[in-house]
Amino acid sequence: MAEQNFVDYVKIMFRSGKGGAGSVHFYRGPTTAKGGPDGGDGGRGGHIILQADPQEWTLLSLRFSKHIFAGDGDIGRGGLKTGSDGNDVIVKVPLGTVAKDAETGEILMEITEKGEQKILFPGGRGGKGNTFFKTSTHQTPRYAQPGEPNIEKWVILELKVLADVGLVGFPNAGKSTLLSVVSAAKPKIADYAFTTLTPNLGIVKVREGQTFIMADIPGIIEGAHEGRGLGHRFLRHIERNSILLFMVPADTDRRIEDEYNILLNELEEYNPDLLDKPRMLAISKADLIDDGLEQMLRETLPEGIPTIFISAVTNKNIQLLKDMLWKHLAADIM
Repeated sequence: MAEQNFVDYVKIMFRSGKGGAGSVHFYRGPTTAKGGPDGGDGGRGGHIILQADPQEWTLLSLRFSKHIFAGDGDIGRGGLKTGSDGNDVIVKVPLGTVAKDAETGEILMEITEKGEQKILFPGGRGGKGNTFFKTSTHQTPRYAQPGEPNIEKWVILELKVLADVGLVGFPNAGKSTLLSVVSAAKPKIADYAFTTLTPNLGIVKVREGQTFIMADIPGIIEGAHEGRGLGHRFLRHIERNSILLFMVPADTDRRIEDEYNILLNELEEYNPDLLDKPRMLAISKADLIDDGLEQMLRETLPEGIPTIFISAVTNKNIQLLKDMLWKHLAADIM
């Protein structure tokens, strides 16, 4: 049920409001048969606005919204009356939402900060009434300005999960089990590949007053950067994590360094900037090996990356892992 409720991609037709036309009108009164121009300006069209909502975790609320239209501005009227503005539409989205042009793929904006509001498509400006065009040499203009047109486009909203620590690994590396042990999250856990199809978030308590958010990213496979195994859909969730915790099981059929390098290559091929993020390596399922085999495996570890052997089943080095992650996060903040 949780996976069905996690929506990280929607495609919606957005349309801002068009501006109201200015008025062509001349004053008429009991004692004035032919007064000067008093046509009012048209009202502004409504904006389409994206607003960050920290209470939203997915795009589920927009799943069935195919068309979202803002209101049109009202026309101006005589007596210098300005038309009313069209109603703005505020679309609440979770932090980490990216808006893209559906046709070109161009990124229009990103919502990353709490309370942030950005105008996706502005409404058209209202047209000027004939009063605006009155001059000393042309005192009875019989024309006004039309309102500006609206903007109508198909837009893709994508969610890139925001978390302090992102778990990166092949399917069945033990990512979901680790998250379930260090937090109150209850991800689906089973002994087959692609058990996790959507990201799971958990709040990890390190020590008193020290917490961070951990994201269990669905497992990636070789060729993920080319879209294999829903690769693009999974990889984009890694982009917003502060630290990447690579997980390789102790019982892997490959050398640990080889499996780590494959994962690293997939990230580099997808987005080279991901390699600039701090990285750590956790050798999971350490309860399956004895001390002698662990020592042998240490000789095959990649160089230049902090590494730790852990077991979510026996809690081996779990507190030490949380302390190491917190130390990196605290260093980034300072």
